[in-house]
Amino acid sequence: MASTELLLNALTTMLVTLDPPGLAPVFLALTVGMTRAQRGQVALRGSIIAFGILTMFALFGSSILDMLGISLGAFRISGGMLLFWISFEMIFEKRQERKEKTSEVAITLDHMQNIAVFPLALPLIAGPGAISATVLISGSMQTSFDKILFILLLAFSMLLVFLTLLAADRLDRFLGNTGRAILTRLLGVLLAALSVQFVVDGVKSTMAS
Repeated sequence: MASTELLLNALTTMLVTLDPPGLAPVFLALTVGMTRAQRGQVALRGSIIAFGILTMFALFGSSILDMLGISLGAFRISGGMLLFWISFEMIFEKRQERKEKTSEVAITLDHMQNIAVFPLALPLIAGPGAISATVLISGSMQTSFDKILFILLLAFSMLLVFLTLLAADRLDRFLGNTGRAILTRLLGVLLAALSVQFVVDGVKSTMAS
């Protein structure tokens, strides 16, 4: 059974890569003109679809890597580097700008009809960072029971994302630009440390094999 420390580390990594506070203002931009009930429907559908995507990678990510001949150690190194880049973007406010640009494109192309799928579920919620983190964490789970625990943890993380999106307007007003910037930078520093640990683990695994 996975240790409490491992599960806590997994939860922290997922929440930081999912970045619910950073999603709130982008979600508001995506759903401008919608009623609260309509926003709730979009948030629910987007969260469920994102959960399905991440669950698929949690269950079959390692098998896909095996088929491609990629070792878990190599993926830990590359995934850790990707997460480090995301942390860099969070610290220097680049990630939020990219998310906002993505939302603007979606409003123009889809006229807000299918935004729960694109870009909310993919790539805003289940983006490259979250997918990489999911495969990395799932690969470190030793038993089927551990993977079930991780999927439950994913469900809990997605519930928090859904609740954040529901309260997006209130959260955005409460944090303001300054609060959001401080929180994003703090989470970015935390993700940087976690990503370096993934790289270290990957190097150890590669050298041991």
